[in-house]
Amino acid sequence: MNIPLIIVLCYIIALFVISAYAKKLATSGSEGFMLAGRKLTTPLIAVTVTGLAIGGASTIGVAERAYDVGLAAGWYNVAWGAGAVVMGLVAAGKYRKLNVSTLPELFEKFYDTKGRIICVLSQIVILLVITSLQYVAGGAILTSLLPDIFTLKSGMIMSAAVFIGITFIGGMWSAGLSNILNVALIYIGIIFSAVATISSQGGLRNIALKIPSDVAYLHPIKGLGLAVIMGWFAVMITQTLSLQATVQIACGAKDEKNAKRGFILGGLLMLPIGFLAALMGIAAKAAYPDISATMALPKIIMSLNPVMAGVTLAALWAADVSTACNLLLGTSTLFSQDIYKRFINPDIDDKRFMIVSKITVVILGIMTFILSLTIVGILKTLLVALSLTTAFTVTFLFTIFAPGLCRKHSAFYTTVVGILVLVLWTFVPSIRIFSHVIYLEWIVCIGTFLTVAVFDSAKIPDLA
Repeated sequence: MNIPLIIVLCYIIALFVISAYAKKLATSGSEGFMLAGRKLTTPLIAVTVTGLAIGGASTIGVAERAYDVGLAAGWYNVAWGAGAVVMGLVAAGKYRKLNVSTLPELFEKFYDTKGRIICVLSQIVILLVITSLQYVAGGAILTSLLPDIFTLKSGMIMSAAVFIGITFIGGMWSAGLSNILNVALIYIGIIFSAVATISSQGGLRNIALKIPSDVAYLHPIKGLGLAVIMGWFAVMITQTLSLQATVQIACGAKDEKNAKRGFILGGLLMLPIGFLAALMGIAAKAAYPDISATMALPKIIMSLNPVMAGVTLAALWAADVSTACNLLLGTSTLFSQDIYKRFINPDIDDKRFMIVSKITVVILGIMTFILSLTIVGILKTLLVALSLTTAFTVTFLFTIFAPGLCRKHSAFYTTVVGILVLVLWTFVPSIRIFSHVIYLEWIVCIGTFLTVAVFDSAKIPDLA
């Protein structure tokens, strides 16, 4: 067990060294901390987007789902990749051109203050939930790595400490630069471990003989069905266009061209990881049919030789770190920029504002850890939370491509109705007329936006 531990400790040390260097780059003030001084190049955007996407849900969560339904779980990452490509083609350059820091800022710029308020509160809730999922995955990894030292809870505490520390030190520069290491480690670890895992169990044919025959484990679609998979694509494309964590990366680009290219490249980079994680989840089902599904991927990895296990577990933790840092930074930016600076202390100087931003990282990090203790089912929880971004995406797309239909109150009422749909879907099963809430969200949010255009005569200002 010492070899995996040494590898992971070396990785943690490397992360903090990178963050210390990133801190020097972030000396330009709050914009340097939150947006990397708007100097992110195409490669840095690509690895940052990939690092954001390939987190606990895309590795531990996919394997957890594959443990129950099979290879079809791998489509989650393909859906994420499709979302990033669409973001690059449609929206990333637009966000950079508008020169904003957050989506709520854009809402107030073109709509009204109450639109900004409801947007920032909703975005914070979404990001808090997603960040919490990273602690669950991180705890599962460390529990597998050192079962004599870590329980799931203490592993989550250790993960939280590293996530918060990295973000606190260097902000967006930490996230961008550390993701060069993270993405490389993820690819090396996942690819080699998938090959080694399948080979050690005698190949896919032998694995197929050991898994239950009542589930189409090795079929690319049947385990979930086409409707569910299409729902994933709808959710991931929707959230990528308007989630603060992705918007912030686009806003940190050097220019529109780098923003576009970075997202497209990042989307292509993340495509294969999901199916590799799913294959290892299936292998775990064959080898350990009675374990917790959340432990599927860490458990199967620890059956490999110590060096391979250490590298892969470090890679999984790298995936967790990269995602959690971006999410924590996004949540901190929303609070400090759109609540504290906008409504509490608008005259704060930049030096103090940066201090507030860093303190917010710590406070929100603790809050998300507490929330993580109540979450079960990584992928399912994530997809429900992300459905709430539909109202933001609808508003953004109308703002950019059909401004003539936009009215001052459109953002507010569309977001309110989007929240109401999600609440009703959760507590009133009779309204579940579609396979996923995202379809109902799109129909209702577009309908609301167009209805407001009929009754509200106050148009938004010109984009130029």
